[in-house]
Amino acid sequence: MTSIVVDVSAAVHHRAGLGRYAAELVKALIPLLPGRLAIFYHDAGRADVFPPLDALPARPYPLPAKPWRLQVMLAHLFRRPMDALIGPGRLFHATEHLLPPFRALPAVFTLHDLIFRLYPETHMPMNRWFLSLMMPRFLRRADAVIAVSECTRRDALRWYRVLEERIHVIYEGVDARFRPAQPEAIAALRARYALPDRFILYVGTIEPRKNLPTLFAAYRHLLGRWPDLGLVVAGKPGWLTRGTFRALRELGLEERVRFLGYVPDDELPALYSAASVFAFPSLYEGFGLPPLEAMACGTPVIVSDASSLPEVVGEAGLRVAPDRPGDWAAALAVALSDESLRAHLREAGLRRAAQFRWEVTAQQTVEVYERVLQCRGGPARAARPP
Repeated sequence: MTSIVVDVSAAVHHRAGLGRYAAELVKALIPLLPGRLAIFYHDAGRADVFPPLDALPARPYPLPAKPWRLQVMLAHLFRRPMDALIGPGRLFHATEHLLPPFRALPAVFTLHDLIFRLYPETHMPMNRWFLSLMMPRFLRRADAVIAVSECTRRDALRWYRVLEERIHVIYEGVDARFRPAQPEAIAALRARYALPDRFILYVGTIEPRKNLPTLFAAYRHLLGRWPDLGLVVAGKPGWLTRGTFRALRELGLEERVRFLGYVPDDELPALYSAASVFAFPSLYEGFGLPPLEAMACGTPVIVSDASSLPEVVGEAGLRVAPDRPGDWAAALAVALSDESLRAHLREAGLRRAAQFRWEVTAQQTVEVYERVLQCRGGPARAARPP
């Protein structure tokens, strides 16, 4: 019986969105693939393999991230298959934009986004170079490609001419723990982080494409009307953050904006629930999970009208052009002050978020696995040229 090996490197090394995807997908796959599921991860010495992933058979690999990437790149360029890394009788699911070259093993590749092509200035140069060189190879090698949104699917078709029958749109989900928090949980979280009574919340990595300067400018405008209004940013600094913090200083907001850094997953529902409004001004998202999590917690949401965000949020949130700080200020003002609108956004958001479940993501992913295995006629008979 074919085993399914899922790369959970992003999860065990706590890589924000990609890590959430890998962890939640595997959790939901466990009951669907009893006795057939295994995990792979690199940099084994530093991996935090948490439950329930730690109960699964594992194929750990010692190389840290950069040497591992280099090894995979060289294996592709010199046509050195890496089937032995995973073992026979298996299917490999690449979840973090890194697919080793296999001769006989079938492979599924999750494409989260093509930000490095669309907004190259928001990526580190080496990362941009690596993905520009390797992404075409990864997509060609994969037996099937999972796109996390229609937006990502369209980008893949446009930039890489992936055959339409090989690409499948499977949305991410919202874990059941994301729901309106109890008053005592909210009060405890407020005390732990010394949060203001009313605040705008952003959750995500701090990096250029997240477009936080637009949110800072809108917030600065609102302080004239609501001097006690807070802005809270939850998430670790990523890369190229100098421009973001320079904008903060130029607006004189260093002492006003609260940066919480990494917030544990079990505290996020109370944080979302405590916020007056959730704001997500990102220039581009392959999917955009934080707005859905906020809606699942009953918080009014405002997002950019760009990339996948309108597709994911639908009519359940307000949508604003990412390059219009004045429009962001106006949208935030009405979301903070109009109680009937707030009630509508809360109810619409709860209904919308309920449509996205990891159980559905996992079931649709299993269907892709089965289709690949059926088309390949079993991994042993489907050898590829080196």
